[in-house]
Amino acid sequence: MNRTDTADGVLTAVQAALAAEHAAVYGYGVAGAGVGEGRAGEAAAAHGAHRARRDALARAVRDLGGEPVAAAPAYALPFPVRDAEAAVRLAVFLEERVAGVCSDLVRAAEGPLRREAAAALREAAVRAARWRGGGVAFPGLAERGERAGAVEPAG
Repeated sequence: MNRTDTADGVLTAVQAALAAEHAAVYGYGVAGAGVGEGRAGEAAAAHGAHRARRDALARAVRDLGGEPVAAAPAYALPFPVRDAEAAVRLAVFLEERVAGVCSDLVRAAEGPLRREAAAALREAAVRAARWRGGGVAFPGLAERGERAGAVEPAG
């Protein structure tokens, strides 16, 4: 693989992470409204963390010479969110999705960007474990084969 291919791979991975963060920000708007008062603070903190990570990834895309992928105006949820249990499942889903793209970015990147991706993977895995009530052996990897649906742009 030559240097251009590697740079393109890193930019692609950063853009994918940015797209996942856009979806997480949107999804936490839905999940946060439904988790109930007891977990609303947790949802608000996660929403804020994803907004901050989204902004950092947009800067990283620009630093790599790219144009950051824009957020969609709306996203299709993987399942209806009609109660607190579904809202918590959505939060887990969002974190697992972010962990998956962060694991891709860890593989593609080097240096500070890789460290940031590893930190994002760890944070998503911890949030997923808190929402779920337990962890998984390989966050960002194991869930990929089990996920059905996605938070994708609507339309």
